[in-house]
Amino acid sequence: MTIHPTALIDATASLADGVEVGPWCTVGPNVVLGEGVRLVSHVVVQQDTTVGAGTTIHPFAVIGGDPQHNGYKGEPVRLEIGENNLIREHCTFNRGTPQGTGVTVVGSNNLFMTGAHVGHDCVVGSNLVMANNATLGGHAHIGDKVFLGGLCAVHQNGRVGQGAIIGGLAAVTRDVIPYGSAWGNHARLRGLNLIGLKRKGYGKDQVRRLLAAYRDLFEGQGEFAGRIDGVAQAYADLPEIMEIIAFIRDGGRRPLCLPNAE
Repeated sequence: MTIHPTALIDATASLADGVEVGPWCTVGPNVVLGEGVRLVSHVVVQQDTTVGAGTTIHPFAVIGGDPQHNGYKGEPVRLEIGENNLIREHCTFNRGTPQGTGVTVVGSNNLFMTGAHVGHDCVVGSNLVMANNATLGGHAHIGDKVFLGGLCAVHQNGRVGQGAIIGGLAAVTRDVIPYGSAWGNHARLRGLNLIGLKRKGYGKDQVRRLLAAYRDLFEGQGEFAGRIDGVAQAYADLPEIMEIIAFIRDGGRRPLCLPNAE
């Protein structure tokens, strides 16, 4: 363990072996830093936060800050961060609220570029990228392997499914399906995240079938509810399509990002 003499460590904080706390960092009450966590310098981990092993946090990030919510009156709420995350300069992660789940959850193996913001009560998956100044409103749910482009914003309570990509500057006010590609202001669904699928090893035949199912679902004839049922039957052997169907059905009456959505 290496702690710079200018760092301030609360007596109730718990630091595992191999933790490095650089110059002018502040580690507040009830903070847990896992093995090998590195706070480069000028990092604030405010309170009631767990940071998983192997995570590196760069200067001027404020992690575990109070939720930005008018109803918050100092109640005990938490932030839980997984392992091996890279959190760059000026990122802000807020704790949960009593009105929500009481905890903000961030997965593992993520890259948060400069200025990324994770709002209160969010659930953020693993193996994802939030580019510079990407923003999550409170209660947002972001799946695994998502790419959020620079300066995009996901509305509070919004959902972005696994493997989706959100373009830079996009205003995401409707749920984005797993593996979807959405961009624009307000964001429209523009197809599937083909680059992401190829990078994950999907072959040409797999991609062709996924695209065919996508067209049947979003560009086919008849009412959307009927197309959902038809695609669920016709492509029951494609787990990615069934994940999209489940995502849509789980959303109930929530607004869904569609190709023609304004």
